[in-house]
Amino acid sequence: MQRGKALERLAFFQGCYLLSLDGTGYFSSKKIFSDNCLQKVNKKTGEITYYQQMLGAAIVHPDLKEVIPLAPEFIIKQDGQSKNDCERNAAKRFFDSLRKDHPHLPVIITEDALSSNAPHIREAEKYNLHYILGVKKGDHPFLFRKVEEAQENGEAVQFELVDNDNPQKTHRFLFVNHLPLNESNQDLLINFLEYWEITSEKTQHFSWVTDFTITKGNSYELMRGGRARWKIENETFNTLKNQGYHFGHNYGLGKKNLSVVFVMLMMLAFLVDQTQQLCCPLFRATWHKMG
Repeated sequence: MQRGKALERLAFFQGCYLLSLDGTGYFSSKKIFSDNCLQKVNKKTGEITYYQQMLGAAIVHPDLKEVIPLAPEFIIKQDGQSKNDCERNAAKRFFDSLRKDHPHLPVIITEDALSSNAPHIREAEKYNLHYILGVKKGDHPFLFRKVEEAQENGEAVQFELVDNDNPQKTHRFLFVNHLPLNESNQDLLINFLEYWEITSEKTQHFSWVTDFTITKGNSYELMRGGRARWKIENETFNTLKNQGYHFGHNYGLGKKNLSVVFVMLMMLAFLVDQTQQLCCPLFRATWHKMG
């Protein structure tokens, strides 16, 4: 896709590609298990649930339905380890693999609020990855106090835009640059963006941290990048689970890697379908005709 220039259609901001990441499960059983399975023990009954997960990743664009999935990183017990694997460790392995496979690809990672922690951000910076990460007040009271102080001191920028397509919709922004992420990591400076989508029916509220310097001119695009993280859920996982791929079906666990092989084959099939949908006129015409 890179050689054929097809990937260029997904370039999002400052020539970078928006990469949405999230974890999801693909196997769970109380009876069937292998050495690779993670384990969760019910504290009341002692019953063990065996499960496997993966960190999924897809190149997305706010204006496109198509997504380009990359090879997932599996969240399973690693060789020689007795402890459960976790999404944070999987992300470290994924970043390393990403840069080995695509050392020069300009990337912005977008993730949910669980990702806006110092170790994860430092890991992203280590691999030269930009980021737009969700952030919640309950998880970051120190950061949000700094935002309030910036407002009181007149250092926060606030403005509103009326939606071009819907005059009844207002986009309200507030941003502050160069704030410490939290009290324990005051040397880690981030830029904070808060956003409200206001209509007569409801108000939606979001906030993110990013390494991009925020301005009035780029706030709208950064907001769209942050909200596009949902495409890993809707256009990727939901499609795999409910649109004929049967991602949630147990095709077989095997003794060690069979379930991983099945997931990889499914992701490859999904990649082929998405590439055709994005690039093949005949596929698009047939898809449109069939509804």
